[in-house]
Amino acid sequence: MNEQTIYMAISIAAYLLIVLFIGVKFSKSNNTVSDFYLGGRKLGPIVTAMSAEASDMSSYLLMGVPGVAFLSGAAEASWTAIGLAIGTYINWLLVAKRLRNYSQITNSITIPDFFSDRFKDDKRILTIIAAIVIIIFFIPYTASGFAACGKLFGTLFNIEYHIAMIVSAIVIIFYTTVGGFLAASTTDFIQSIVMSIALIIVFIFGIISAGGIDAVIENTKELPGYLSLTQSYIKDSGLAGDYGFIMIISTLAWGLGYFGMPHILLRFMAIEDSEKLKISRRIASIWVVISLAVAVLIGIIGFGMVKNGSLATFSDPETVIIQISNLLGSNGIFFALIAGVILAGIFASTMSTADSQLLAASSAVSENIIGSFFKIKNSHTTSMIIARATLIIISIISIFLAWDPESSIFGIVSFAWAGFGASFGPVILFALFWKRTNMWGALSGMVCGGISIFVWKYIVKPIGGIWNIYELLPAFIIACLAIVIVSLLTKAPSKEIIEEFEKAKKPKI
Repeated sequence: MNEQTIYMAISIAAYLLIVLFIGVKFSKSNNTVSDFYLGGRKLGPIVTAMSAEASDMSSYLLMGVPGVAFLSGAAEASWTAIGLAIGTYINWLLVAKRLRNYSQITNSITIPDFFSDRFKDDKRILTIIAAIVIIIFFIPYTASGFAACGKLFGTLFNIEYHIAMIVSAIVIIFYTTVGGFLAASTTDFIQSIVMSIALIIVFIFGIISAGGIDAVIENTKELPGYLSLTQSYIKDSGLAGDYGFIMIISTLAWGLGYFGMPHILLRFMAIEDSEKLKISRRIASIWVVISLAVAVLIGIIGFGMVKNGSLATFSDPETVIIQISNLLGSNGIFFALIAGVILAGIFASTMSTADSQLLAASSAVSENIIGSFFKIKNSHTTSMIIARATLIIISIISIFLAWDPESSIFGIVSFAWAGFGASFGPVILFALFWKRTNMWGALSGMVCGGISIFVWKYIVKPIGGIWNIYELLPAFIIACLAIVIVSLLTKAPSKEIIEEFEKAKKPKI
């Protein structure tokens, strides 16, 4: 390990110690399972906003988005960013306040709980199906985060992938298991700041190294379609490919995923005062727009750096920020420490999502399957032990799924995002805004949305042509149709359900 790497490691180690300290600090706040999974609904507006977006913006913000822009140009990365920005704003505007009020009325602490409580599902059918959906999509999602950490530290410090991955996983598991939701939310808030610093530093250093904005434009416009929003650059052929209307709509559909993300929806449920969500919405929306725009530009700038020779050629486009950070760190001790902060930002982006996913998956097993469905009642102490044990078991499974160092981070995230967006998104929207929705409609939407993701991705999409679109869009539409049709064909909701629905519409509880 050379001197540069040592100083970079010092920055990362300092950051990890802070994270572990937060986990220990908040361990004393977890007196009940509700505290462990929802923080007792004590989050302030700023922490709510930034922890929600940090848990959303996983390693694809600092690795996936720049990698796509670096490889194929502006089109796909830009339209993805636009879709995500629009989805973020609409989710905060429409869903956040109503879900916060409604979940407090029903006294729900998890998303599966809310589904059953909202529709008075005494048999907890919605709870068990929703819990199964969470397990199916969150365990591999968490595994992708562990894999990202393994690749990052394995490459940076020349450590064997599996060792780097396991050590990273242990850190995440420790502070999440000990500190619960409040620890995860607080560290996510800090991680959002570290991610922001990383993006800004890489952006500025990249522009300087590439010779300025004009030089970047000159170097990239030589490639057909690279800077276009209606064409994409195809590296293998060196030609421009069409990025037409269907592809644009398909890419924008990423924004639909927000309505069904359990780890984001839980932040809405946890804020201390629903009236403060307006502040959270503004902070979250501004941060997402700026961070995504900078991430796209970094990918393009990175290509400009390779083109002018300031950055050596590398094989994996998703490591463009890592490569720029290594170059920055070669300029002395101070810059090596700064480079360490940047790499900690990449680690932070992964940790902030993995901790939230672990909590959501753990709650699905311990609260929704063991507690609600099988109706096994335990003391508070026993419930806390089960909650933490479940989290550890799920983490171990995720480690095994991440064992292959060649696993695709972006591909897994894309599929899991679609799965939650189609399974939960339509149900959340109809549950909050259409009082005629009943349990059978919600169940049909959840099942049809989840199944459609697999059918479209593995059977329909390979046909190509007009069918080659992101599976979230058609699956979301199918789920919406299922909810409406089945709800209208079955018995209307009871008077009690309608009264609760009307109560949730009020500005304050």
